Amino acid sequence: MENELAAYAFATLGHPGRLAVFRLLMRFAPQGVRPTEIAAALGLKQNTLSHHLADLAGVGLITAERRGRSLLYAVDLEATERLIGYLALDLGRARPDLLGSILGPQKDTPAMRDTGFNVLFICSANSARSIFAEVLLRDLGGGRFTAFSAGTGGGGGLNPFALEVLARNGHDVSGLRSKPLSEFQAPDAPVMDFVFTVCDTAAAEDCPSWPGRPITGHWGLPDPVKAQGTESEKALAFARTYGALRRRIAIFTALPFAALDRLALQGRVDRIATEAAISDEV
Repeated sequence: MENELAAYAFATLGHPGRLAVFRLLMRFAPQGVRPTEIAAALGLKQNTLSHHLADLAGVGLITAERRGRSLLYAVDLEATERLIGYLALDLGRARPDLLGSILGPQKDTPAMRDTGFNVLFICSANSARSIFAEVLLRDLGGGRFTAFSAGTGGGGGLNPFALEVLARNGHDVSGLRSKPLSEFQAPDAPVMDFVFTVCDTAAAEDCPSWPGRPITGHWGLPDPVKAQGTESEKALAFARTYGALRRRIAIFTALPFAALDRLALQGRVDRIATEAAISDEV
């Protein structure tokens, strides 16, 4: 990246509001986010947000894509990689005393292991979507994964519709409970290999960095708890959410973990979200 372009990019990110927008979009990457969702998550007025998005797009850090009647904004990962590379390699000269403490030991870079993974699923209340994901990975993972789930808003109890869907599909629901995210942020909490958010509000939460550099992914799905209509229509919303998560979990468990390095595995996890989302719409 040229010095002048880097200077413009850093200057753009130097504004607290633009930096907040970019950080939120980075948590959804590589997927796009609607402006209304960004504004709601950050408490920004629409005209202020429009200026921030225009400035970030102007320096090439984000892109806009029209999908139907919606305009989705997403981080340009290639441009962001060039900017970070400029900071680390050009300015920082790739000095190990600068980068070592950030990257940590790289012994696992050539390939991942194939079993013994800790996986955490996060949503807002830990009452349905993340519970579905926890149970599905537990039962479809062939003993290679230890699945956990939690809610950013604390453990508020399990939704009876969710429990009914799980039981109807042959899953053991005994021992399930709703858990707050803080339970997994304690010093003695298990170290996670993967952390997935399964609802939009969870991805928008500014969660602290997880120890151990887990691979992260966003598998956002509508909240079935908010479904309106008859009891049958509400039950159908939960069944559809269960089916969508089952498709994602099935793809995830089939990945050749031992044959992929961390970078390749992150890419495969990202594709699960986009490919499964297309299947959901069909």
